[in-house]
Amino acid sequence: MVGPSINSRNVPLKFLCSYGGKIIPRHTDGKLRYYGGETRVLSVHRCISFAELMVKLGEMCGASVSLRCQLPSEDLDALVSITCDEDLANLIEEYDHAATPSSSLKIRAFLLPPKSTKLKLVSPPPSISSTSSTNTTISNHDATSPESSFCSTSANIFPIAKS
Repeated sequence: MVGPSINSRNVPLKFLCSYGGKIIPRHTDGKLRYYGGETRVLSVHRCISFAELMVKLGEMCGASVSLRCQLPSEDLDALVSITCDEDLANLIEEYDHAATPSSSLKIRAFLLPPKSTKLKLVSPPPSISSTSSTNTTISNHDATSPESSFCSTSANIFPIAKS
């Protein structure tokens, strides 16, 4: 679970989530920007776990995703992969430090298709197996399936108009 900071206990986390597009350089200055796809706001309670956040993000996109976020002081060329509760807590702490007392920042999130994890099964030694052995590859497409219990939270998803 991700714990709230003392001064922001009741403030929900807001993620500005982009998916289905790509990051490309602008023609004028080469600075990276996000082009195409959808962008939506996801509002969640601060007690959300990484596993529950990934379920909500997957529901929003309609597929399993991996999460990469932009730190408040960085450009799009330095996205951070968020893969566990500790990463999520560190990300929230970075945004809390960058926010002013009168405003909070939305966490800029990019939802990408998950990288498939290839597992190679090792065949038993020839003395134990039959004379013909084969190698099998298994793809783990849903590495974010929740295995732990969640705090009870609610999420609000708001569409953002494209400009």
